[in-house]
Amino acid sequence: MCGIAGALTPDGTPSIELMESMLSRIAHRGPDGSGIYRDDHIALGHARLAIIDVAGGAQPMATPDESLWITFNGEIFNYLELREELFALGHRFRTRSDTEVILRAWEQWREGCFDRFNGQWALAIWDRRERRLVLARDRLGVRPLFFTRVGGRFLFASEVKALFADPDVPRSLDRVGLAQTMTFWSTVAPRTVFEGVEQVPPGHLLTVAEGTEELAPYWQPEFPSRGDEEPQDIEQSTDAVREALIEAVRLRFLRSDVPVGAYLSGGIDSAITAAVIAKYTDAPLQTFSVRFSDSDFDEGSFQQAMARRLGTDHHEITVGAADIGAAFPAVVWHTETPVLRAAPAPMHLLSGLVRDHGYKVVVTGEGADEVFAGYDIFREARLREFIARDPDSEVRAMALQLLYPWMTRSPGQAPAFAREFFGRNLEVSDPAFSHRPRWDATASLLALTVPHPDWAVDVAGGLVATMPEDAPGWDPLARSQWLEMTTLLPGYILSSQGDRMLMAGSIEGRFPFLDRTVVDVANRLPARHKLHGLDEKHILKRAFGDLVPTEILTRPKQPYRSPDAASFFAGPDLDWVDEVTSAEAVAAGGVFAPRAVTALVAKCRRAGGVRLSNTDNMRVLAVLSTQLIVTQFIQGDGSSSYSRPPTQPVILDRATRT
Repeated sequence: MCGIAGALTPDGTPSIELMESMLSRIAHRGPDGSGIYRDDHIALGHARLAIIDVAGGAQPMATPDESLWITFNGEIFNYLELREELFALGHRFRTRSDTEVILRAWEQWREGCFDRFNGQWALAIWDRRERRLVLARDRLGVRPLFFTRVGGRFLFASEVKALFADPDVPRSLDRVGLAQTMTFWSTVAPRTVFEGVEQVPPGHLLTVAEGTEELAPYWQPEFPSRGDEEPQDIEQSTDAVREALIEAVRLRFLRSDVPVGAYLSGGIDSAITAAVIAKYTDAPLQTFSVRFSDSDFDEGSFQQAMARRLGTDHHEITVGAADIGAAFPAVVWHTETPVLRAAPAPMHLLSGLVRDHGYKVVVTGEGADEVFAGYDIFREARLREFIARDPDSEVRAMALQLLYPWMTRSPGQAPAFAREFFGRNLEVSDPAFSHRPRWDATASLLALTVPHPDWAVDVAGGLVATMPEDAPGWDPLARSQWLEMTTLLPGYILSSQGDRMLMAGSIEGRFPFLDRTVVDVANRLPARHKLHGLDEKHILKRAFGDLVPTEILTRPKQPYRSPDAASFFAGPDLDWVDEVTSAEAVAAGGVFAPRAVTALVAKCRRAGGVRLSNTDNMRVLAVLSTQLIVTQFIQGDGSSSYSRPPTQPVILDRATRT
């Protein structure tokens, strides 16, 4: 992985100094080298994490005639196959990199090349002859790409902090973006939490030329209409899933010029990916896990059982609440957005463990829950559909006790509350039927805010309005999956908890469950093959039952969690917590009501951060992370010592005017 940046300035020569400053803020994304290209109209920057063609893959890279230039963050895993195809078409190559394959593919197929790529990318291609800039982002949003406009300049970068290196870029919060975050757990592209800063949506191209901009999709999640799914036979489905996922794992493990490790979380997803590596490759495997000193969150026994079964060289880091509290300011600086859980912090610490062992690539299990219906929200929706057929039935309501067995305050322990909570919004024709309880509960965070017209924007209605025209004909599970793939997956799982925490340690994550073939196969499956009754990821368990231990395969679904409020209030007072939650700081931030925050903090201190409701835990995280965003990026300029020292860039200056 890498970091990219650029400045398109049609009316003046771009600044080398600005590009150096932009790259310095994302040096953690590319500590192995950096480069800058400049001509009379554009500057392109690249901070490199060298994975493929370590010696020859430096960027920005050009075609031999320098008519096309690229700065690229990501990997194209099928680049060898594409290289052979392009070679047969007459293209010749000077490097062994996937970057050069992208350039040649663009020459050959233009926008159609993105349909051929199997990988994860955020890139910029500059056509000198046409004076056209094209930004592109991978199908599901694994890699980030932000942009803004100021003073006639068009700026883009892998992270917002690089845009803020330009002192002319205004810094203020976008309350609609905040309202989305306090409803969906993340913004929905192209919006961010910063006013005037946008992101290229997953599966989209943004073309900038002659002062015009055109944003267009090249891919969107699609599902068949009910009854049209294929294959219908469970054995066919099982074979198709196994074949696709094995190939996806092999591609991501073997297509690298540096060693690749694997995460082991203790669940089925990472167990499958690690087991496939062990069985279908000859390379030795090192695995990495995060453990917790609090047994309520620790999955170490399952992690170690899988490591022993596979015979891996296993490494683990044990994290306590105090570790999370200490790391959290750095975590938010990397996420660049409020987070409603402290769970990204242990992943930040885990990436450091990987780096300390000399690795800079890991295969992970993210994406399986969205693609194969593993989340409790899918099971919850199935039960609510069951209850909606007879809302007054006490017998049907008892089924809610099957939900969230891992939760301290599970529905089984509070059946009256569960019936009242999950019994709302039972209109099954609602396209967002599955998500209304979560969205309504999360949106209660807005009660902490000071009045503002943007809080009243119907962000849920706005999202539903963007659903594909044929979505009403999909199975309800498909609609639920689309919502997850549009909100939580790119905005939180792959960003705040994924790319940002991995890249904080200069680590590239690879996600086999988000392979284009795997996703296509899974999306065509009948819903019952993914969620069989209440058995989540049913098809995965069938497909890989021979590789995963029974104790992992049959354990109740337990999401990755970490201590939340306890991380900030169970131990000695944290100076930064006191600073960002003071009445003066909260008032200056302009988001939350000081009295409401003071009362919340007092409640947390009395409880020591434990035995709080799910809502109170979210409130704490929302306040702390948003206030850190204010201090770091609104009141501050986004610079920080959390990044690595920048390398001296190689500068290719083709500018002829001054």
